[in-house]
Amino acid sequence: MKKFVLSLVAVFVLIWCGAPLRAQYNKEYFFWLGRQMMMQNDYHEAIRTLNTLLRFDDSAYEGYFLRGIAKYNLDDLLGADEDFSIAISKNPVFTTAYTYRAITRSRMGNYDDALRDFKEAIDLRPDLPNPYYSRGVTRLLNQQFSEAIEDFDKFINQERKVADAYINRGICYLYLKDTLRAYENFDTAIRTNRENPDSYNRRGALYMQQKRFEEAERDFDMAVRYDSTHIPSLFNRALVYSETNRPMQSLDDFDKVISLDSTNSLTYFNRAILRSRIGDYNRALEDYNKVAHYSPENVLVYYNRAILYTQLGEFEQAIGDYTKAIELYPDFANAYLNRSTLRYALRDAKGGKRDRDIAQRKIAEYKSRLSDSTYSIYADTTRRFDRLLSFDSKLSGSNFNRITTRRDESGDNLALLPLFRFTLMAADSTAKELPTLRRQSQRVTDFVASLGNPQLKLARGESNLPADSLVAIEQRTAEALQHDITSEQRWKRLFAYGISQSLIKQYTAAVNTFTAAIDENPVNPFLYLNRSTTRAEMIDFISSIDNSYRRITIDSDPASRLKNNPTRTYNYDEAIADLNKAIKLYPDFAFAYYNRANLLAISGELPEAFEDYSRAIALNPYFAEAYYNRGLIQIFMKDTRKGCLDISKAGELGIEQAYEVLQQYAQHKR
Repeated sequence: MKKFVLSLVAVFVLIWCGAPLRAQYNKEYFFWLGRQMMMQNDYHEAIRTLNTLLRFDDSAYEGYFLRGIAKYNLDDLLGADEDFSIAISKNPVFTTAYTYRAITRSRMGNYDDALRDFKEAIDLRPDLPNPYYSRGVTRLLNQQFSEAIEDFDKFINQERKVADAYINRGICYLYLKDTLRAYENFDTAIRTNRENPDSYNRRGALYMQQKRFEEAERDFDMAVRYDSTHIPSLFNRALVYSETNRPMQSLDDFDKVISLDSTNSLTYFNRAILRSRIGDYNRALEDYNKVAHYSPENVLVYYNRAILYTQLGEFEQAIGDYTKAIELYPDFANAYLNRSTLRYALRDAKGGKRDRDIAQRKIAEYKSRLSDSTYSIYADTTRRFDRLLSFDSKLSGSNFNRITTRRDESGDNLALLPLFRFTLMAADSTAKELPTLRRQSQRVTDFVASLGNPQLKLARGESNLPADSLVAIEQRTAEALQHDITSEQRWKRLFAYGISQSLIKQYTAAVNTFTAAIDENPVNPFLYLNRSTTRAEMIDFISSIDNSYRRITIDSDPASRLKNNPTRTYNYDEAIADLNKAIKLYPDFAFAYYNRANLLAISGELPEAFEDYSRAIALNPYFAEAYYNRGLIQIFMKDTRKGCLDISKAGELGIEQAYEVLQQYAQHKR
């Protein structure tokens, strides 16, 4: 692609035209100098040079185009888009500018606008092959596989020597489950360029998927032969060695991957499992420690390390890791069962029985919901989590935490502020209260007062009470519920108990308790709000375990961000249904709209989320969090200007991190 860009620069020098002789000489000089800087990959200096040119002649559309390319190479995608747009406005038939703006928008995930730009470029010059290739990649990323194949066909009809075109067409056929044609395309890619490791790796991965390990190994060998630093092939060959009972060779390849990428937690995780299998427990423990460092929120790390500690006879450390796993996912029945066994071994019969009873209760709860695929794997306590993960897997924390602490590809903090719920908070004289809560409705204030607990607050985020205090509160609330006096008070005690259960992450029990409270008082919207929040967090914790085994393509090919459709899905439908009910009962409840917007956002329904944030703001014009999140949603939807205006308003209302985001986007535009 860069070669193509540079050749364009050379052409522009030849066709440059201007008016007076001296002015033309100056323009040509600055244009030539900018071109030289780009050829040397000095994009910052190229931009400064082109700025001089454009100050001298702001009608030089080629200058905007070249500056856009320089910005693109510096990952300033918004700035590149802006410069390509100016070039197009000054020359509406500038085919290459349409193509590069389309590529930029595709990279930002703005596929609809990208496809419109590709159509303009192709309509202007249907004889050029490159727009077909780039549009094919965009359609592949947008999961329009059949249409992408048509574009790659048109490109290949004109350019038969580009291996990546065959690789990408093969990927399309793979997603369409046509493995025969996928093989054919990967074969052709190899014949086209026998030194391209990606072609061998793709075909080898397909062989490995079909358990044709000998053929897969040959392909990975060839990939590594042509590029000894090709991490996907080294990793995949390690998996082949493991599958064919050659653990030492597998470990050797994992070692090479780690030498190339010392923070690759997935490789440490696999190497730890493999070392455990061959009895190298001490070094396996070192690897698990690395994984815990790089992926501290992944429950499987602690669960597997606890098994290793048990094998080493270090029962106390194993119990500590099972406890950590349970803290991260309190409904993890397997962890309770294993901790129960260890407690019995340490003569803690009471603790062992308590863990076993909890596990059996949770298993029964899961089995009662087997019709919901989300829960089915947790009813099977024989499930093992010590198999090697493929290169397409990803060790990660929980879904909701990832989305509410998201950073985009350039490192920008795009964290959605979390859900509101009724929770327990200690008074903090140093805490600054935002106008959002100072202007909450009288109905919310009266509800909180009616429960008679000074620590009860409507708030977002974690409780600031210590963990031991929360456990003690849960126990006291449970005892109080047993001595309930009147049915009028019972729903209040149930609500309080549900809050305390959710705060110590007993999500299944908390949902059941909130349901009991709703049965007692079905017209109270605030009960639905908390059940919704708890359901959302519970689904998130459940997905955090299974997500480690969900596949996501992370190869270096142009389809790197394309995700496979997982066999198991997680959705927030029940949580959203609770908020629908709360809104029906209390149409002016701004926090319910805000929460529903958050859940819609993480479900990918961004326009709907935007509408709900707007409703929340209409009901509470000082809703700082709603402005902030609506701003981020607009940035996700590529309306950066309006998004930044909303984030600016959030900063004005007291959201301090708003200014960090604004600063980052200001840097993008410079």
